[in-house]
Amino acid sequence: MNGTFQIIGRSIVQALQELRVNKLRTFLSLLGITIGIFCIIAVLTVLDSMKANIQKDMDTLGSDVLYIGRWPWMDEGGEYKWWEYWRRPSMTVSDMKAVESQVPDAAFATLCLSVGNLNLKQYDAEVSGINGYAVMNYFDKIQNIEIANGRYLSFAEMDGGNNSVVLGDEVYKGLFPGGTDPIGTSVSFLGHKFNVVGIMKKVGQNMAGFDFDNSIIFPYYAAANFVDVRSFNNDPFLAVKARSGSSVDEMKYEVEGVLRRERKVRPGQANNFAINQLSQISERLDLVFGTIDVIAMIIGGFSLLVGAFGIANIMFVTVKERTKVIGLKKAIGARSRSILTEFLVEAITLCITGGLVGIIIVLLLSVALTYGLDFHVTLSAKNFFIGIGISAVVGVLAGFIPARNASRLDPVVAIRSN
Repeated sequence: MNGTFQIIGRSIVQALQELRVNKLRTFLSLLGITIGIFCIIAVLTVLDSMKANIQKDMDTLGSDVLYIGRWPWMDEGGEYKWWEYWRRPSMTVSDMKAVESQVPDAAFATLCLSVGNLNLKQYDAEVSGINGYAVMNYFDKIQNIEIANGRYLSFAEMDGGNNSVVLGDEVYKGLFPGGTDPIGTSVSFLGHKFNVVGIMKKVGQNMAGFDFDNSIIFPYYAAANFVDVRSFNNDPFLAVKARSGSSVDEMKYEVEGVLRRERKVRPGQANNFAINQLSQISERLDLVFGTIDVIAMIIGGFSLLVGAFGIANIMFVTVKERTKVIGLKKAIGARSRSILTEFLVEAITLCITGGLVGIIIVLLLSVALTYGLDFHVTLSAKNFFIGIGISAVVGVLAGFIPARNASRLDPVVAIRSN
């Protein structure tokens, strides 16, 4: 056992010496391994990070929420029939109240109208292209709105249609560049003044399409005073959150039945509304991620194949250079298995070295993406060991034939070689 460890240790040292003595030759040979491991581990790391961010969004938004409106998020029956969806009636307050009163598995239901491209003014400061969410009660419960300063809209403000507003983080910074306290001041949009009651925490855009940082939230009934909430240009949607412990699928069937009765949809007729869930996006993304994964594996596989030939070439040259040494070792009693192990470990060490370089590049890019683009990327231990494992397997495949040739050399012929 000690002899085996000595052979392995000596082989690793010899491989590192090969790197030091023949820098250019070794670099070019390891380049394929490095690129291959980089492609595979980079894609696995980015996909894992994207899945983690998506899961974080789903945990925040809730996988137990239904979003109901005219437009389905995905095509229904293989074709996106926008001309039919466009003619569907908008969601109404009566739809929301019917769901609230008749769906026992629903914890909260709220109506939301997205009013886009708003211009907000506060004295000389102005921001444009802002999205406004005109909402009913419980919108903050369904979307987990967190307040950084002030408070959220009260039930009295919601039901009374008061001109109160909660600002997103970027909207606040644009209207109050000096960082002054905005609570109690007023901002103007839609031709009216609104009293600022709160500022939302910075959260970024989520999977459901909400970008609260660049948005405002104000009462639905206030919006109804200024815009036609039931026109074809406006599309309120209904959001329904399931009770804790309730089945979302069962709630979905209940909501569908209630809305069909409320909208007087006859038996056999198609729904004149679409019920969407975040799981639909997640499932579609899984298909996309799977395709990207396969493409990365193919590209990485070709790179590894080129790298394997490079490592095999190094090992054939190494065996040629050490032929006399191999003959002397066998002449004094070294076994063929020891010679085989020596060269095989050397090939594996070279491949792992190339793989480590690829992994280090992935790690550096992960740090750059995390701190430079605010996209959290983490190289997991699983992906690290996958990279090392693939490198070791390539080393075995690339080094086996040269190592076997070395182990089969006749000691007399090897000693006499030039």
